[in-house]
Amino acid sequence: MDDCLNGVEIDFSRPGKPTGNAYIGSFNRRLCTECLNASWFLSPTDARERIEKWRCHYNEDRPRTALGGLTPLAFANQAVTA
Repeated sequence: MDDCLNGVEIDFSRPGKPTGNAYIGSFNRRLCTECLNASWFLSPTDARERIEKWRCHYNEDRPRTALGGLTPLAFANQAVTA
């Protein structure tokens, strides 16, 4: 793709090489083990609802070690009251 207008070349991770992007590899592993493998989906609508519920939990309710074991909401509330 050397003929890009702005000289930007798109480079994709190699299939089967999760170390190419450790963050997405970690997320994909959690998605599979905590949601996809743990659920029996009854319909596409059911799958969307369950995955969305898991996504909200993953992004909002799950404690983060980087935040001292707090959830993002608890950390934000702590910052506001400080």
